[in-house]
Amino acid sequence: MRLDKYLKVSRLIKRRSVAKEVADKGRVKVNGILAKSSTPVKINDEIEIRFGNKLVSVKVLEIKDSTKKEDAVKMYELIKEVRIESDDQES
Repeated sequence: MRLDKYLKVSRLIKRRSVAKEVADKGRVKVNGILAKSSTPVKINDEIEIRFGNKLVSVKVLEIKDSTKKEDAVKMYELIKEVRIESDDQES
């Protein structure tokens, strides 16, 4: 399954167009490698997404073409979620 579709179906990102944009801007890594929206995602892959000042890492547990909201969280396991400090803070 394509990365952008996985991010949308798993509800890590609400819209596929937004998932495509985020991936193509270099904010997503799959298994430590920068990924494009068309990068294939497989079970046991590790996806790292940068949302502004937050870094989220998840492990792919399931791949489904569609899912209900309550089942979407079963598609991945949260590995870590960390806040990123901005480098350009003023004193």
